[in-house]
Amino acid sequence: MQWKRLTVVATTVLLAAVACGSPSSNNNQGDRKPGQLGGGTQQKITDPTAKGPAADAPDARKGGIITVLSDATPDTFDPTNTFYTDGTAIEKLVFRALTQYKIVDKKPVLVPDLAADLGTRSADGLTWTFKLKSGIKYHDGTPVKAEDYAYAIKRSFAHELYDAGPSYQLQYFKDGGKYKGPYTENGQNYAGVETPDDRTLIIHLAKPFDDLPYYASFPMFTPIPQAKDTKKNYEQKPMTTGPYQVASYTAGSELKLTKNPNWDPNTDPVRHQYVDGFTFRFGQDKLKVQRQVLSSAGPDANALNYSDLDVSLLPEVKDRSQLVTGPTPCTIMFTMDSRKIPLEVRRLVAKAYPYDGLRLVSGLTPDSAVPASTILPPTMPGFEKFELPGLNGTGKGASDPAIATEVKDALAKLGKADFELSWYFSNDDQIATQVNQLRTQAFTAAGFKVRSIGVPKARIRALRGDQNGPVNTGKDPAGWCADWPEPTSVIPVLFKSDAIDLGNSSGQLQDKALDAEIERVAALPPEQRVKEWTKVDRLILEKYLPVLPLYYPQDNMPIGKNIGNAISDPTIGVIEFSSLFLKQP
Repeated sequence: MQWKRLTVVATTVLLAAVACGSPSSNNNQGDRKPGQLGGGTQQKITDPTAKGPAADAPDARKGGIITVLSDATPDTFDPTNTFYTDGTAIEKLVFRALTQYKIVDKKPVLVPDLAADLGTRSADGLTWTFKLKSGIKYHDGTPVKAEDYAYAIKRSFAHELYDAGPSYQLQYFKDGGKYKGPYTENGQNYAGVETPDDRTLIIHLAKPFDDLPYYASFPMFTPIPQAKDTKKNYEQKPMTTGPYQVASYTAGSELKLTKNPNWDPNTDPVRHQYVDGFTFRFGQDKLKVQRQVLSSAGPDANALNYSDLDVSLLPEVKDRSQLVTGPTPCTIMFTMDSRKIPLEVRRLVAKAYPYDGLRLVSGLTPDSAVPASTILPPTMPGFEKFELPGLNGTGKGASDPAIATEVKDALAKLGKADFELSWYFSNDDQIATQVNQLRTQAFTAAGFKVRSIGVPKARIRALRGDQNGPVNTGKDPAGWCADWPEPTSVIPVLFKSDAIDLGNSSGQLQDKALDAEIERVAALPPEQRVKEWTKVDRLILEKYLPVLPLYYPQDNMPIGKNIGNAISDPTIGVIEFSSLFLKQP
């Protein structure tokens, strides 16, 4: 799943997916020393018997409006097209899926959501059957039917239209490489899904996909009635099943949510409906809104920002309870298009990259950015730390004159003097502009020619998500969060050759030998493949180097003094919005 924050991920060219009890009202997710990874290893934990309603926080109150002042700008709220972590977190308020994560004692537990169970796998692993809860209604009171889930799955295959959404279904579902969605001729006839009655959904696979119940938690698996599908306009008036509904949406600017009167808490083991609504304002100035939230004057006491606190504001933190901390399953990387930048040049880019300086000008704190040496994050089951020479996420790079001279001489010997590096950056964001200036200075000093393309923040995700766009660095995904606690949701998704066509490639690698190794490991039994993925991680960096690991992000998000029950969702590294209430509504 693509990382969320454009300002934090500015260091990668501006910034890119588990027993019951109530979470603590304490916002801090355990004390950490600066630079220390928190949260421990992710595990696959499930509770197929979880029932609604979700237990209320002991001090919970109802009423009021929470304002989210976001410097990031999600480019879509269509559930089929959502694959950024912040969009996923926000949509959890309005869309329910087949399954969902419940945060228990700071750990994610996979539970049934709109499904009545976590699915039943056939003996050969090629068929999954989900029984669906009865009595579920959309916000307008109309009943949800099994055919609506099937239609949503069919819709996800229209990948040319919904090109930013997840794509596991294209690889694992029956006829995924052939079927092109419901808008084509005979598009309603898809052999991969069937609904024998209104409470049964059957999914047929081309190959075993044992992690399907985890994938079924994505917004893509929310029901969509065919008659209400307006394609690209669907996000304006979507059919919602969560505790909130869309009151209004202005792309790139504002999203307002109000209570869904037909949400039934007795069917929902995860969500709450404490506040009357949410107002999300996007594209804000990060330093300005974080200072507002910390000062909590007037209405700002009811506000929050879900980007990590800028280091310059640390002296203004008087109350640590105003910071929501926690681990994430993510790694931030600098991506290089391997089709356009030769391997030897990529290695020189690694030597020239000003890791330390960029963390500083990006405003990253030791709490929020732990230097990385691997692609897989430390929270991943079976994680084994390793460091290759010069690839540990630290160093001055070409900001050191001696290194700049060394790289420039090496480029000349390769016959690559003035090799051009190009990227997009947000020219309406102060931090992004500072990051762009430092990177330009460092790479120019190292003998590279730089072409940085400034674009509005509201357009950055779409442009960087174009795998064939006219730049050779910084394409998305430049930050990746494991879609579930399994390296299979990271390595194959980013580095197999078909990831380019699927829109997920980090570094646009196309190598048959690497494809074969990834497929070999993916086919191993779970207990064997966990250790093998670390070897593939090392192989990719040592032999191909399509990315530079920069840091492992850790949540450190500021909230207003009147925000209660703020916890970090460790599955995506964003605040769990439905748990929030106002202490004084």
